[in-house]
Amino acid sequence: MGKEIFSKEMVAECAATLNIPDIANAAIADVLGVAVALESKTGIPFIRMDQGIPGLPASIIGVEAEKQALDAGVANKYPPTAGLPALKSAASRFLKAYLDVDVSPRSCIPGVGSASVSFAAFAITTQLDSKKDTVLFIDPGFPVQKAQLNILGIKHESFDVYAYRGEALRGRLEEYFSAGNIASVIYSNPNNPAWISLTEDELRTVGELADKYGVIVLEDLAYFCMDSRSDFGTPFEAPYPPTVARYTDNYILMLSASKMFSYAGQRLGLACISDSLAVKQYPSLAARYSDSGIFASTYAGSILYTISAGTAFSTQYAVAAMMDAACDGKYDFVADNREYARRAERMKAAFVENGFHIVYDEDCGRPIGDGFFFSIGYGKMSGAELMKELLYYGISSISLSTTGSSREGVRACVSKMTPEMFPLLEERLKAFNSDHSGL
Repeated sequence: MGKEIFSKEMVAECAATLNIPDIANAAIADVLGVAVALESKTGIPFIRMDQGIPGLPASIIGVEAEKQALDAGVANKYPPTAGLPALKSAASRFLKAYLDVDVSPRSCIPGVGSASVSFAAFAITTQLDSKKDTVLFIDPGFPVQKAQLNILGIKHESFDVYAYRGEALRGRLEEYFSAGNIASVIYSNPNNPAWISLTEDELRTVGELADKYGVIVLEDLAYFCMDSRSDFGTPFEAPYPPTVARYTDNYILMLSASKMFSYAGQRLGLACISDSLAVKQYPSLAARYSDSGIFASTYAGSILYTISAGTAFSTQYAVAAMMDAACDGKYDFVADNREYARRAERMKAAFVENGFHIVYDEDCGRPIGDGFFFSIGYGKMSGAELMKELLYYGISSISLSTTGSSREGVRACVSKMTPEMFPLLEERLKAFNSDHSGL
């Protein structure tokens, strides 16, 4: 007799009620819905590894700054289209302090989270040249970004980077870039979901090829300074995280307050455009939007503004305060976020002890780091099968297949794992392994 917590019939009934046609390949939101519904129906808690929600308190520095801004009366005002000057200056300083990269305040533009920042970036980069109409994903990656392209009607291509690390990356990228249709290339560093980190040498390759073929690089830094293997985090001092911004001027760096400052609920991301790209004038943009056609101006005023008419005024004050405090050495957000690495180390050990394996286990010859995400597989089970089977044991995840991965397994997020939940996780993994050993 199996040791499942939720029967197959119960899970199937829940999925049907939520109009989910295939739970094995469900999107993040659908997996979340099933877990929440089963918890509500039974009162049995889930081990939640599905959605990447911050598991740490929001910075009090940001909260207090936002309160002060609201008390000062900003709630009845529309924010500046290109962002609050104080935030733009803080972002510029922050990039210098933590990346040693120079981007002027005028080129730092806030959006309503990285979601709106990437949405606008996909739109503008595919409107510069009629021949360049496709976005390339260095996968695995964040499924929502491909969903954004579906909304926009933009074509995309992708490849799993696992087999193309180091010098092999050059040949693979050149295959795509040389076709002449790639407008922009996107990746996250560290990576969601595999937690690999492209190295300085690999990013030099990306930058060199971006220049050679006129491709704009979208570097998603949602998990900024969260590679626990390196001693990042001292402002204005090396070591600095790797970035393509050292090797090309064709880039947009995308920063997010969500994980970096645990400020996800207030929705603020930043597009930090290279100064060279920001001031370029494109006739295609001028014709399309009847504006100046200058890249940063069109991005902020003719595209990003139409999505949300600006970014919450009070949140901009909050993020400016957190960035300034970090640069001044008064707020060590990197040390705070090391908690995720501690959780990941313990979670990985629990999975491996119970017959699982780490799917993306190496990072250019180094063991994969510990951080916000990791990937796990079990025997010969497909990712879809494993995700579905884990639900029966009260563990929610998402299949790696939904992230563009060519490998079998699931993504595990560590953020919701509090200390008291580890015994429950270990108990459920033992039950799973007992029922599935030998598969």
